[in-house]
Amino acid sequence: MVAVGSDWTNREPLLGFPNALESNQYVKPDSGVLDIIISASNNPKKPYFLILDEMNMSHVERYFADFLSAMESMDGSISLHSGTEDWNGVPSKITLPKNLFIIGTVNIDETTYMFSPKVLDRANVIEFRVSDTEMESFFSAPKTLDMDLLRGAGASMGESFVAEALETKPLDTGLGKAFMPFFTKLQEAGAEFGYRTATEMSRFVAVCSELADGQMDRDSVIDAAIMQKLLPKLHGSRNKIEPILKALGQLCLEDSSLEPFLSSDTKEDKPSVKYQLSYEKLMRMHHRVIADGFTSFAEA
Repeated sequence: MVAVGSDWTNREPLLGFPNALESNQYVKPDSGVLDIIISASNNPKKPYFLILDEMNMSHVERYFADFLSAMESMDGSISLHSGTEDWNGVPSKITLPKNLFIIGTVNIDETTYMFSPKVLDRANVIEFRVSDTEMESFFSAPKTLDMDLLRGAGASMGESFVAEALETKPLDTGLGKAFMPFFTKLQEAGAEFGYRTATEMSRFVAVCSELADGQMDRDSVIDAAIMQKLLPKLHGSRNKIEPILKALGQLCLEDSSLEPFLSSDTKEDKPSVKYQLSYEKLMRMHHRVIADGFTSFAEA
């Protein structure tokens, strides 16, 4: 786990840099990120997790650019120095290991930066919210967090986790009926998705459906894909975004001809929702844009 600093303006805190005063010498970062990448490369059957805490304390595109480019390239390589041999155990080029999983934690306030579409396109955004029931349950029996209880708990699943992640699975088919209406409406807001997002959503639906093993129906899996891949890029003023929010809200209903986001005190008057998570997020965004004149995925 690495705490991202507000002064991170380049890749050096993650990848280090060649020593300009001594030839054939490389300065590793104190964060240990370069070490974990090299270790992951040397142990391809074991999973490695890099957690960037408060990832948006600085502009992600500045310090994480090499990782974003490696995700796009065919070989996933990152150049470190110009030598032909290792410098202090550091090769001239590293390949982003397939068994390295990068997680970024994010809190949104006035001191943090928002993510660009370039970053969001390469990530799955998972939102954590606490319900009133969960908070009430905590207050009834409060207890402190003990991370030691988790230590090593998943060790037996390490190799199978990597094998599952690396397995080439067939993409789920027949998703056009579910996703194309969203593509059309997002296109009107200039937030339509491309082939990468379409491929990742198809793979997500296939893998999630398999792992859920019947505990999630198909609509719930599609709902999660919409929430993680399509909605995070939405933001804008009321004139621009309100019609899009309403249109997307309608697509989340069983009957898309109904008016979304209508307040009602009676359960009978509430529409039947098909994609619950996405609908609730869109409703919060709609309430925010009405109240403030502006809204975004992260702030609703």
